[in-house]
Amino acid sequence: MTDAPPAPPSAGSVHADDLALTVDIAERAGRLLMERYERVERVDYKSARDIVTEVDHLSEALIIEAIKARHPSDAILAEESGAQSSARGDEATSGRGRVWIIDPVDGTVNYANGIPIFCVSIGLAIDGQPTVGVVLDPTRSDCFAATVDGPATLNGGPIAVSGKETLTDFVVAASLAGRTAATRARNLRKAIRISRSMGSSALALAYVANGRFDAYVQQGGMSVWDIAAAGLIAERAGATVTDAAGGQWFQIKQKSRSVSVLAAPPAHHARILELTR
Repeated sequence: MTDAPPAPPSAGSVHADDLALTVDIAERAGRLLMERYERVERVDYKSARDIVTEVDHLSEALIIEAIKARHPSDAILAEESGAQSSARGDEATSGRGRVWIIDPVDGTVNYANGIPIFCVSIGLAIDGQPTVGVVLDPTRSDCFAATVDGPATLNGGPIAVSGKETLTDFVVAASLAGRTAATRARNLRKAIRISRSMGSSALALAYVANGRFDAYVQQGGMSVWDIAAAGLIAERAGATVTDAAGGQWFQIKQKSRSVSVLAAPPAHHARILELTR
């Protein structure tokens, strides 16, 4: 990974220190990923379609150690090691206090196969609300970041969602599910320019924040660590973010692999929702 200046804290944000810490930790984890990229030594199978590498574990350990060094009393919710309660006993999914939500390598299948589409995702929720989010693509030195009271940024510069006027010009990252998924996917494809699938939920959702994707929809199959950071970034960039049914997009108690999301510019969110649900 080439060296890039870290994204500065959001101007005037009360969460500026947490954002600066999160960017620094994500950059460190990103360097670890690139040091071992295309040199993965061990791949274990979590399920028929999901894997984990030793780099996932090393990256997660680095992130947690760095957080605990600064905030030893905070709770942790991480993809590989699960949940760690806060020092005062609040469970990570209780919706109380400070909880760091970590995906150490989002896009592990891509990473293990040498496909350069993966990221580090670190979010901080306070009292159940996404408050700080950083998504780092170490292959491009792209650092997407936001706080709940500040703008979304890419490598420190402000970003905004797509301003395209017509849905027929949209490039949409889409993964639909359910018995009528094929029909709904066909209807969506007819309404837009083209759909794409990246293999990294967090990075695809972050791409909505600067218009690389005009919209993103995934119906299930995700967990809170896939969306905690990227959903906040997309929202602060001006996207309307909901779950795939139009409801609240972030609920820290949701079970693993039950999470869905739809992020799109406000003018087009309702139509995409109509086409896909």
